[in-house]
Amino acid sequence: MNNINLASINLVPAYPEIFLLIAACVILLIDMFLSDSKRFITYGLSLAALAGCAALSMVDVHSGATAYTFHNMFVSDPMSSLLKVLSYLAVGLTLVYSRQYVSDRGMISGKMGGEFYVLALFALLGQMVMISGNNFLSIYLGLELMSLSLYALVALRRDHAISTEAAMKYFVLGALASGFLLYGISMLYGATGSLDLTLVAKAAASGTVKPIVLIFGLVFLVAGLAFKLGVVPFHMWVPDVYQGAPTAVTLLLGGAPKLAAFAICFRLLVEGLFPMVEHWQQMLVVLAVLSMAIGNITAIAQTNLKRMLAYSTISQMGFVLLGLLSGHVADNSLAAPSAYSSAMFYVITYVLTTLGTFGVILLLSRAGFEAENLEDIKGLNQRSPWFALVMLILMFSLAGIPPMMGFYAKLSVLQAVLGTGQVWLAVIAVLFSLIGAFYYLRVVKLMYFDEPNDVSKIVVNFDMRIALSMNGVAVLVLGLMPGSLMSACLTAIVKTLES
Repeated sequence: MNNINLASINLVPAYPEIFLLIAACVILLIDMFLSDSKRFITYGLSLAALAGCAALSMVDVHSGATAYTFHNMFVSDPMSSLLKVLSYLAVGLTLVYSRQYVSDRGMISGKMGGEFYVLALFALLGQMVMISGNNFLSIYLGLELMSLSLYALVALRRDHAISTEAAMKYFVLGALASGFLLYGISMLYGATGSLDLTLVAKAAASGTVKPIVLIFGLVFLVAGLAFKLGVVPFHMWVPDVYQGAPTAVTLLLGGAPKLAAFAICFRLLVEGLFPMVEHWQQMLVVLAVLSMAIGNITAIAQTNLKRMLAYSTISQMGFVLLGLLSGHVADNSLAAPSAYSSAMFYVITYVLTTLGTFGVILLLSRAGFEAENLEDIKGLNQRSPWFALVMLILMFSLAGIPPMMGFYAKLSVLQAVLGTGQVWLAVIAVLFSLIGAFYYLRVVKLMYFDEPNDVSKIVVNFDMRIALSMNGVAVLVLGLMPGSLMSACLTAIVKTLES
């Protein structure tokens, strides 16, 4: 076996990951010696770790350079740096929104200790490895690190039967998805003789590999990715897990992991298997249409708010796939950067809006009460006009109503689809978006026109009040002035494709 000279490996591109790994281990050790009354120290250290990671990644964002390390298994490029910074923000907001919720339910006390915070950091570490993976093996390792942490988080309330059931469903179906993904990777490795995405792309483009083997591997690979994105027909776990998991964990599931899921779709399909674009493009069309149809139609029948948002997620991921499949038209890839950047912008929009939406749900929850049904949001305007306005902004954004951020996100994806000449696909997307607007506007109706079932005062921590308010304002401001974020996405995609 060849000896690996660690001194020859450039560790600089992986500094954020190394820092987070050390920080998470240190936080875990410190937490062991803290009493329940001092658990706020774990919370503060976790946010400090995220701030440290952000500082390291911002250096890469400003430099705009691309660097490979670990024998080309890991890449730090503009896209990965931007997505990592946004992931830190998503996880940071999740921890702020969840602080009171996890405390009230004993999820950070007794034998459980500060595992919620540490597992959230390890899940983030897995996402970072996924985002920077340039090899099938490194991407899969990151995926499993994230998944195993999330399985544990869903099951964190061991005395709660619904959460335990959700964790079992998530674990079984997650294992099935991993099997699909691994089988597809093994087929592609057998066909191309490499796990390196760059070498796989060259082998697929050379014409020396049997197409049937590549297509067979591609089908299983796309199926595995579809499971992780939660798109139809691989969506079975999403509503059950969203509803059954503690709301704080549901937010962890629905936020930052979507950024990592977009990243691995881009790495595997665009960078690794672009020579087979005509094959995976057709698969994504089917997945996107089914997701928008079933997600939006089924959400209308839901009375559980978390379950409704789960089906909303399925339909929103269908829109992301529209952006990904619009980057290639009849051997013309000139429009690819704008198409992929529209998908990236859409994912960022979805994550930012979802963070705020679940933040309001966590705001309404209190000890012994889960605000997870539509009835629980009735009359919110009478109890808190400001947070009702924040929720209105978020619902309008998810529905794609101007001038919110979601409108521009949908518009940019539809422009990319029209650029491919698939007018019928854009018409279907608009049609199902109109159907989906019903259940978003229903939430607004309940907040403003129904009498509240609960008239008790809403008590909000200062940090959560500030974060949630800024979250809502950001969705509005980025809808009015989306240019800076859209140009950042476009620049990141262009530089990543060039490298």
